[in-house]
Amino acid sequence: MRAAEGAGVACVLHEYDPAMSAEGHGYGAVAAAALGVDPARLFKTLVTRVDGALTVAVVPVSGSLDLKALAAAAGGRKAAMAEPADAERATGYVRGGISPLGQRKALPTVVDESALGLGTVLVSAGRRGLQMELAPADLVRLTRARTAPIAR
Repeated sequence: MRAAEGAGVACVLHEYDPAMSAEGHGYGAVAAAALGVDPARLFKTLVTRVDGALTVAVVPVSGSLDLKALAAAAGGRKAAMAEPADAERATGYVRGGISPLGQRKALPTVVDESALGLGTVLVSAGRRGLQMELAPADLVRLTRARTAPIAR
């Protein structure tokens, strides 16, 4: 939130009860249901490794990450999910609350191109139970992201 405000970006906070069970569902699906938001507008932040380097992928909760497409978009050959402890250490956030903004260490980021066709998107605001809504162009600009078709 501070990263967006510091850059003068308009955003809206949406809070929900993070105690809702994510068992069998991803945190994003729980957030979308709790907020009554189309899962195609709510994006999850996934920390991966592309050729060994930590890389962030931002994809709609309605889909899944295509690791081959991510590797190609990031200019690499192979992508895999990062270990949760590595993701938490690099971003400064806990799993289920990792935001693409305001990370401890700015990581290369790829946002699924489907975001560009939406008026606004929601992403984690840095903790479970809190989402922020902003324009996709602002998300891309603030994260210095590339956009590519990385979701299935």
